[in-house]
Amino acid sequence: MLNGVYLLRDLSNIVLASPSDEVLIKAARFLRNLILRRFEGRAALSLSVLPVGRVEPNKGAITLERVPQRRDTQEYDVRIRSYGIRLRASGEQGFRYGALSLAQLIGAGCPAIRAMDIDDRPDFPVRGVMLDISRDKVPTMSTLKQLIDLLAAWKVNQLQLYMEHTFTYTGHEEVWRGSSAMTASQIRAIDRYCRDRGIELVPNQNSLGHMEKWLKHKRYAYLAECDGPWKTPWGEIRQRPSTLNPLNRDSIQLMSALYDQLLPNFSSKQLNVGCDEPWELGQGRSRRACQRRGVGRVYFDYLMKLRRVAARHGRRIFYWSDWIVKYPELIPELPGDTTPLVWGYEADYPFNRECAKLHAHGLKYYVCPGTSSWCSFGGRTHNCQSNLRNAALQGRRHHAEGFLVTDWGDFGHRQYLPVSYGGFLYGAALGWCVKTNVDIDVAAELSRHVFQDAGGIAGQVWLGAGRVHDLSGVVLNNRTVLFDCMQAPLGNVASVEGLAPGRPEQMMKRIEKLKSMVSKARFAGPDRSVVKEELQTTLSVLDHACKRAQINVARRVGESARIGVKRLSTDMERLIERHRGLWLARNRRGGLASSVGYYERILKEYRRMMR
Repeated sequence: MLNGVYLLRDLSNIVLASPSDEVLIKAARFLRNLILRRFEGRAALSLSVLPVGRVEPNKGAITLERVPQRRDTQEYDVRIRSYGIRLRASGEQGFRYGALSLAQLIGAGCPAIRAMDIDDRPDFPVRGVMLDISRDKVPTMSTLKQLIDLLAAWKVNQLQLYMEHTFTYTGHEEVWRGSSAMTASQIRAIDRYCRDRGIELVPNQNSLGHMEKWLKHKRYAYLAECDGPWKTPWGEIRQRPSTLNPLNRDSIQLMSALYDQLLPNFSSKQLNVGCDEPWELGQGRSRRACQRRGVGRVYFDYLMKLRRVAARHGRRIFYWSDWIVKYPELIPELPGDTTPLVWGYEADYPFNRECAKLHAHGLKYYVCPGTSSWCSFGGRTHNCQSNLRNAALQGRRHHAEGFLVTDWGDFGHRQYLPVSYGGFLYGAALGWCVKTNVDIDVAAELSRHVFQDAGGIAGQVWLGAGRVHDLSGVVLNNRTVLFDCMQAPLGNVASVEGLAPGRPEQMMKRIEKLKSMVSKARFAGPDRSVVKEELQTTLSVLDHACKRAQINVARRVGESARIGVKRLSTDMERLIERHRGLWLARNRRGGLASSVGYYERILKEYRRMMR
């Protein structure tokens, strides 16, 4: 920070140090559009681009200047003085990020900017978001574009759309029919939209586990690892298969055929093949091979087959690292042209240990925390921020190449998109610079950069919804106790284990306080009415879950809760209708029936009790 200020009233021109430089011309247009958008509705700004043959003082101007190639192509520097501003970078990426920083300063609502020097580059070369579009919810094109615009403004440079079955694969119509799957032309359109905003759209097709949507059909059933009951790592017995048999040649042929159709629609030269949580491996058709060669070896060999298939398309693979780190003896064999994705979604996940293993072997890898939005309705604010912070600190310490924030939709994707905004924003901030952004006020930044609420209330209420469950005193992995209360039948003691009497009432009081704050919040933007209704509905769902928790706790301690089932039934009917409307405001119809089905099951429970 320096003495003096730059008065925004003097801003009139963008000056190019080299008038014929195409990179400078493109950067100037980008910066001009950013600035004009920032001033929209607040000032009449006439801004022109003025090319000059050499760098010279120009009162009030922003001068763009190319410098020799830097090691980090995303690096830039800015010099702000009372008489003008200079932005320097070596290429398109640096100018983009420098322009975004300038636009934030110029659009902060102040008449002047403090004189300062900025020298900036990211902690993580890749800063990404992964959006689950396979658990019922496939966003509309307009929703995807709106989200991409937000992420691009926060310097995110990679997006992955997680797929299991939601691409219109020709010849496999029975798998994706009714899901409102993405078409090839839509993927190409989103790929172009991302590219124009400095974001790489990476194809993401799970290729081993989580293949339930395929294996439930008779045509593909023979490819399953198990055709009977199998046990999860936590002891649950399941009947439906979810994992391909890695030894069946047709498994690889199926994935190869899918890649043939999917990959040409992406300009990216990378592919996320998934391969996480192949829980049945070694319990079915590959049992003998796993006993003889080891489960890890069977998995590794299949992964290398996928690598060869991807290479034929000129792609290098990403894959979730959970199975590899279970068998650390295989890590030295991982080729350098593959990228493990270290994922974990709890606040205390051991990123330090797993990152150290991969870095010790010279591998490029990403750290992948999550938004903690799923299985919660309102999010898990504390866990989300702690998880993101832990991943960023350890990823930075052990030289991770990428920071990928994941957003899942387990059990009907019943959380609304704004629940994830806090994780996306804080993740983008940490991905750019951990030290600078680790202690930012996420609620205030959400209000400013998403909801455009000058009073800062909107961000407080959304993040507050993700703190309601903290008052329960119950800490669960990957979900909240209130979510459990909406999943388990009334009277199910296991769903409220550890929840003391009086805790549901405390949570309901907090919800009422948050509801009173909603009227004071100000939402701007084209989706402002939707955002407000999503917030009100989220709080209503949490309140309903608290009422179920009251009944469950009362039954557990041998008391009777004074809550009318008829009133709960009427309340659930309203929630179902609101959920339907909000779903269609941002998402395609496919998957809606499945998501609503979780609420309809509760409604049927109430109606049975009323007979």
